[in-house]
Amino acid sequence: MTQQFLQDNFSLEGKIALITGASYGIGFSISTSFAKAGATIVFNDIRQDLVDKGLVAYKELGIDAHGYVCDVTDEDGVQAMIKQISDEIGVIDILVNNAGIIKRQPMLEMSAKDFRQVIDIDLNGPFIVSKAVLPGMIEKGHGKIINVCSMMSELGRETVSAYAAAKGGLKMLTKNIASEYGSANIQCNGIGPGYIATPQTVPLREKQADGSRHPFDQFIISKTPAARWGEAEDLGAPAVFLASDASNFINGHILYVDGGILAYIGKQPE
Repeated sequence: MTQQFLQDNFSLEGKIALITGASYGIGFSISTSFAKAGATIVFNDIRQDLVDKGLVAYKELGIDAHGYVCDVTDEDGVQAMIKQISDEIGVIDILVNNAGIIKRQPMLEMSAKDFRQVIDIDLNGPFIVSKAVLPGMIEKGHGKIINVCSMMSELGRETVSAYAAAKGGLKMLTKNIASEYGSANIQCNGIGPGYIATPQTVPLREKQADGSRHPFDQFIISKTPAARWGEAEDLGAPAVFLASDASNFINGHILYVDGGILAYIGKQPE
């Protein structure tokens, strides 16, 4: 009975999932979890070398993924990619808008050009890709869109004005897609990672010469009730839940996978 319950509610067998920017990192981890749940994996990246690198990594795990070169900010290119995927693999059932960038600069030092680039990739990109997959989902009678949001969808922080603006906008885009297309049996939700241990954050987590934690590492641990950084794998099962039939009556919700940071005011100074 337990196995049948899991199969009926959490299986992604027969589903085609597109995860943008999933050659590595969080997108790659979500993709591998989807594959374990039975989904066919499709991903894109902005350059052929990144796609090739991703294909090798998936193959090493025994996953027969399909990779495409595409810039998520290029509307014509995205439309062409979605048509190619539909012709070669099938209509997309699940979309994860994962592709994104961050530029850490004080607002007074950030150019409007750099601000626009972050907004273009992190907010316009999900709009463009979602717009491209929605007609197929509507025709099919079901669909799941998962937007990779952030704690910066809720909080501000020094040096991330563009990123916070984009991720705050993505939270509201999530709610609006749910509002517009919920009646078509399409669920659009967000997943909001906390601070995740990735190769990019290694320098922030290395021990100092005296054996103490890096100051930023200390800050994150002190603000996280779980008292640790998240792992990319921590996002896999929650993403599978949002992609599966188990979440069919959940729409417009942002699921924060942050170890409790957003629920916590922090320790009182001693």
